[in-house]
Amino acid sequence: MRTVSVNRLTAAYDVGPPVLQDVTVTVEPGRMLAVTGRSGAGKSTLLSTIAGLLRPAEGTISLDGEPLGDRDRAVAQGVVLVPQDNGLATFLTAGENVEVALLANGRGPADARRLTVECLAALGLAGQRDQLVEELSGGQQQRTAIARGLALRGDVLLADEVTSELDAVSRQTVMDLLRKEADRGAAVVFATHDPDAAAVCDAELHLVDGRAEIVRSEPVPDATVGRPNSSATSTSTTARA
Repeated sequence: MRTVSVNRLTAAYDVGPPVLQDVTVTVEPGRMLAVTGRSGAGKSTLLSTIAGLLRPAEGTISLDGEPLGDRDRAVAQGVVLVPQDNGLATFLTAGENVEVALLANGRGPADARRLTVECLAALGLAGQRDQLVEELSGGQQQRTAIARGLALRGDVLLADEVTSELDAVSRQTVMDLLRKEADRGAAVVFATHDPDAAAVCDAELHLVDGRAEIVRSEPVPDATVGRPNSSATSTSTTARA
């Protein structure tokens, strides 16, 4: 599993001032980091940069000390992004959206089908597997995108506002599944407006005007009582603003 390190990151688009400035944070395997802040604070930009979609203007993103590189390299190193807009192909069914991603990631057909069924069922979508995405509600589409991200079994899981259209029961299901990803050793970064969802994460990075600070960080449980990988996940989650 991979440790994600963001070091003195400044990120900007072609027009306008930097969206993020001098952000430093580390997310260890087995930990969940909530990224919070108002709309426009840079939450999606941070996740996009970690995902390799946006090249840093300054600073570095690394996995286990090695530079991340572009999106292709990030995917090859197990960085999975569940985007805010879901990123689903509307002309495919819910099941096909998950299965195609798995096949593209090197899974065999039988394994891809099994994981597709398993992950859609975990999110209450067993009955929607053969429905076109355009026939699904907004919440069902969001859960389909989450199922696809979970099925990929990444070393790093980036989830961008993935509970925004969900009811309380579905939101709790998603948070439980994200925790399971951390429990198996993934580093989970979860951008959210929801304070209740952020509260169940191990640490919270709050963004204001492009700058960041850790406002909460829970200690790693003792190896004898914590999660299975807790002995190897002492957190150095820090930020400089």
